[in-house]
Amino acid sequence: MRKTLLSILTASAVLFSSAGVLARDVGEDMETIAKHYSVVLKTDDAAKMKDALQQMRVAAVDAHRGTPPKLEKQDHDSPDMKDYRHGMDLLIGQIDGALKLVDEGKITEARAAAEEFKTTRNTYHKKYR
Repeated sequence: MRKTLLSILTASAVLFSSAGVLARDVGEDMETIAKHYSVVLKTDDAAKMKDALQQMRVAAVDAHRGTPPKLEKQDHDSPDMKDYRHGMDLLIGQIDGALKLVDEGKITEARAAAEEFKTTRNTYHKKYR
């Protein structure tokens, strides 16, 4: 009985700790995106760039599911929430495009594509930050 209880408690701890990692708030996701974005813009190493872009993508997908503080009182289907999610979709698509370029060995082109993330960031930060 004691071993079963210990197993259940251990499994619960793992589940709850991993759920906490996956359920970050939008602000934490944006910090993660910004941190890895600076790596993308500075590195010439394809592996580092790919890893940074992948980390950005994970954070962007998580942020897409979230709600920025400015919109917390709005309905999930409000026009502003739809626009916020559209902006995250744009960013995710841009990240995917840069990842494809890295996979093709086009580091300079991937960095140039990543420069375009700034326009998306600036547009949506003005609205929802």
